[in-house]
Amino acid sequence: MIRFLADADLNVAIVSGCSRREPTMDFLSANDAGLDGVPDPEVLAIAAEQDRILVSHDFQTMPLHFGRFLQARGSSPGVFLVQQYSPVGVVVENLVLVWAASDAEEWKNRILNIPLP
Repeated sequence: MIRFLADADLNVAIVSGCSRREPTMDFLSANDAGLDGVPDPEVLAIAAEQDRILVSHDFQTMPLHFGRFLQARGSSPGVFLVQQYSPVGVVVENLVLVWAASDAEEWKNRILNIPLP
């Protein structure tokens, strides 16, 4: 089962849209997880501890932190990066598709862009 964690910078409309589209989807908001002001390495650790794919808009620092996290910890559920101005509906549809049609193991230790090409 795929579970997601929203980074503090993620547009809350994405989390809300996924929850409306698929009420059984497990997508923890940054607010509910208490991530405001938490440094990226700690956010990655929280996501790993909870076995959640991190969803973030942070293209600048998250890839570097993710690489360092993998070197130090050896494993992560994965990270999905979303362009800040991607249409929310398209992002929601992509995340719902990933959730419904794939397995969490497919995304382990990977970082990729959403929406998918």
